[in-house]
Amino acid sequence: MHDPRLYHLGFGREDLGDAPPTLALLCGAPERARQIAWDTPGVQGLKTLSERRGLHSYLARLDNGRPLLAATSGMGAPSLSIVVNELVALGIRQIIRVGTCGAISSTVPVGSVVISRAALCRQGAADDIAPPEYPAAADPFVTVALVAAAGKLAVPWHLGLTASVDTFYEGQERTATSANPHLLRRLQGITEEYRRLNLLNYEMEAGTLFKMGGVYGFAAGCVCGVLAGRTAGEAIDLAGKHASETMAIAVAVEAARNLSEATCAGPGRP
Repeated sequence: MHDPRLYHLGFGREDLGDAPPTLALLCGAPERARQIAWDTPGVQGLKTLSERRGLHSYLARLDNGRPLLAATSGMGAPSLSIVVNELVALGIRQIIRVGTCGAISSTVPVGSVVISRAALCRQGAADDIAPPEYPAAADPFVTVALVAAAGKLAVPWHLGLTASVDTFYEGQERTATSANPHLLRRLQGITEEYRRLNLLNYEMEAGTLFKMGGVYGFAAGCVCGVLAGRTAGEAIDLAGKHASETMAIAVAVEAARNLSEATCAGPGRP
C-alpha cells in the first residue's frame, strides 16, 4: 500500500489540514523549531507533525491567521537538502532559515543578527543541485521583509554576504577548539581572506538553500543570530545563545507575518 507520508519528514499533505501552509521557518536545531511553534509570541502551535529522525516538524498559525510550518533541517547542507526537497513536494513555496552563525567581520558583534542576501557556497550538496558558478542568492522580497522586520523590532541587524561551508571545525578554520589542530593549506588563513572579501559570517546551510530556491522555484531567505565573534576567537557565547536565537526567531516571524503568499521565486516572475 502506498504511504502518503514523506519518507524522511514522516508526514504527508493530508496532515496539513484544509488550508495547508506554503511558508516554512526552517531551523537546524529541533528545539528551535519547537520554540517557534510553542513558545513564540504571535505564533499558535497547532500540532506536532513528526519527530522522526530528530527532524521535528510542527504545524502552527500566525496571529494574522496564516498557517506555517516550523521544521528542523538538521545540521549541514546534505540534511537540509533532503528536508527542503520534501517540503517543496508538500507545497511549501517560501522558506526562511532561522539559524545561528559566527561573525567573520569585526563590525558584526555577538548578540546581533545577520540577514544573508547571498552566500559564498562552499558546499558539496549544493553542487548536486546546480554547478558551482550558479548564484546562491536569497529571494529579494524575503530579504527586504527580514530587514524591515529587524528594523521594526529594533533588533541590531547586518545585511550582507555569508560564507556557507560544510564543516564546523576545519571549514571555519577552528583549531584551538577542534580535536584536529591541523588544517589543509587551502584553509589556513581562510577567515582573514573572507574578511577581506567583505563576508559577514560563517554558517552551514544558507548557500544550498538559496541554490535550491533558484532551481526549485521557491522564495528563500536566511536570518542568523550571532553566537561567536571570530575576530576575537573561536568560543561560542553560550550565555547569550538563547537571546540571540530568540531575536532571529522574532525577526523571521515578523517577516513571515508581512510576506504575501504570492511572493514566490518561480520561473517567469518579474
